[in-house]
Amino acid sequence: MAATLSLAMASLLIASPASAQVSGCEPLQKLLQTRQALVGKITAAQKAKRKMTPQEACSTFGTLVNNGNETVKFATANQDWCQIPGSFIDGLKADNQKVATFRGQACNAVKQQAAMQRRAQQQAQSANPFGGADSITSGAGGGLKVPRGAL
Repeated sequence: MAATLSLAMASLLIASPASAQVSGCEPLQKLLQTRQALVGKITAAQKAKRKMTPQEACSTFGTLVNNGNETVKFATANQDWCQIPGSFIDGLKADNQKVATFRGQACNAVKQQAAMQRRAQQQAQSANPFGGADSITSGAGGGLKVPRGAL
């Protein structure tokens, strides 16, 4: 994943200096720098062999997808003015689609984790520490036995 993003970033950064020189194309440079920083964060976590939590991955990939959407939108709208090659935009779209898939997987993991925690809490709340009302009053076993006879 990081290799794909790094390769896409290399092609983006090669194209961006020329396009940034044209007046009105500076936002593309800023979007690409933000994207590079996000990819750097992901790459650093992978190199450190530190797995991101599903929450971190969902958030980071979500930000990266939003950045990609903005970048594609700007690049498409300003393709002629900023002299952005079509292959650059196509590569960015493909890269952003891959990131969106990773985001979907990470965010689904967050949802599943939250659902499991809710179920565990509900089960813990509904569990009776005395083994149930039937076992207390019946003489056939259970956690507590009611004494028989006169008190």
